[in-house]
Amino acid sequence: MRAFPARNVPCYTFMFPASALSRIFSTTPAMVVSMGLSASESRGAFIVLEGLDRSGKSSQCANLLSFLNKQGIAAEAWRFPDRSTGIGNMISSYLSSSADLDDRTVHLLFSANRWEKSSLLETKLREGTTLVVDRYSYSGVAFSAAKGLDFNWCKAPDEGLPAADLVLYLNISPEIAAARGGYGAERYENLNFQKKVANCYKRLQDSTWKTIDATKSIDDVQEDIRKAVLLVIAKCSQGQELHRLWSTNSE
Repeated sequence: MRAFPARNVPCYTFMFPASALSRIFSTTPAMVVSMGLSASESRGAFIVLEGLDRSGKSSQCANLLSFLNKQGIAAEAWRFPDRSTGIGNMISSYLSSSADLDDRTVHLLFSANRWEKSSLLETKLREGTTLVVDRYSYSGVAFSAAKGLDFNWCKAPDEGLPAADLVLYLNISPEIAAARGGYGAERYENLNFQKKVANCYKRLQDSTWKTIDATKSIDDVQEDIRKAVLLVIAKCSQGQELHRLWSTNSE
């Protein structure tokens, strides 16, 4: 157990896997790990939407969930950070700028928030439920690395979490995102910072990522998303293996 005290907010105690804790203050790259699901097991797909703030992720997640349910596909929408938990409450206070925390502590809180949901996430996938997730570990790395933290250090705490089957990156320029309604409501919605985040996202992209032009109309973006998602759902129903972060299949 490690407790991370915060200034001006309650202190919560949470647990990281020992393998992750042993690397938290090193820059050793994460190792390759596979999940314990055989290639013959039908399962739900793990779909993640990523992108800059105000790129349209939340709206597209909601539209995708509605579409999948109408098609008779069991699906749920998740969002990280999950602000309903104790750790999530601390994160929410930080994001609304009412709390001041060290950058490393913040990064570990976000990671802990994902770990506390990981068992349920795996259970849902095994049961055949497709998960449509608004942000995941990739955001955690991109945003923390944009602050100047070491890129590999940022990846290390999330090593061992389930890796997404498909990451849909909603591509939009920081300038266009900044012009959208509601911009600036939270701590990270700053044009110069978002430019750094965009550059960090580029370092994470691999064969599991698909870039979506988020400057199109909402309906056209949704159509592009649906095409990619249905292909991955079909593969997962046929037993496509699910990997853990950060494996050679998900880097």
